[in-house]
Amino acid sequence: MSMNTSGSDAYKRQVLNELYIWQQKMQRKPSALNAATKKLQTKANRIIPEKAHQAITHAIKQMTRATMTGSGLITPRLILSDAPLEMREAKIRERIKFYCSTAAAEGAATGFGGILWGFADLPLWMSIKMKMLFELAANYGFDTQDYRERIFILYVFQLAFSSQEHRNKVYHIIAEWNDYKHKLPEDINQLDWRAYWEEYRDHLDLAKLLQLIPGIGAGVGAVVNYKLTNRLGTFAMNAYRMRLHLQA
Repeated sequence: MSMNTSGSDAYKRQVLNELYIWQQKMQRKPSALNAATKKLQTKANRIIPEKAHQAITHAIKQMTRATMTGSGLITPRLILSDAPLEMREAKIRERIKFYCSTAAAEGAATGFGGILWGFADLPLWMSIKMKMLFELAANYGFDTQDYRERIFILYVFQLAFSSQEHRNKVYHIIAEWNDYKHKLPEDINQLDWRAYWEEYRDHLDLAKLLQLIPGIGAGVGAVVNYKLTNRLGTFAMNAYRMRLHLQA
């Protein structure tokens, strides 16, 4: 196997091995633990005040719309998009670490204020995650001025934050993106925006909810934001690696 990008053979083998392991995880069948986690998340969602649900839903809808239109998020192609893969990914890892640290600091600050400030965390945190994804796309050589690339970013986002059952479906869309993207309508307004945010809203991590509790919110917010932002970065790296490999 080979990838349509420059870089050392040893590094390519490492990347392909990491990609293969990730692909296997994405295609696993939902387990009993997945089902139990889903039930726990459903119960947790029931105890959240309705105003919190509304705030969460509004924040996710706004993030989805901003991503689809590219409002304030479009990142120009970077010089590193033509550099060897090993050099690009070294820089990409640095940027993921930067965004993880930024998200952790933001989570700690808003978590310190308990439930009211906790509501403010979600849109800020999503903005950080989306900026990271746009930057990663540019470093892998993909032009986010093409709205189809922004839709791909939303699918990567879904892949990282969804149930295993839904992840299986989204993975196949990403794996067949070269064909799927040509089926997207020319008019972005014809897309079903609701489908892009409902799964994430329903899958909101239980640990994230603990950030709303005064006293422990700051510590939880920092740790959860860091870990989940890092997970998103890892998913994005492998999603783009897969596209580069398929183009070989």
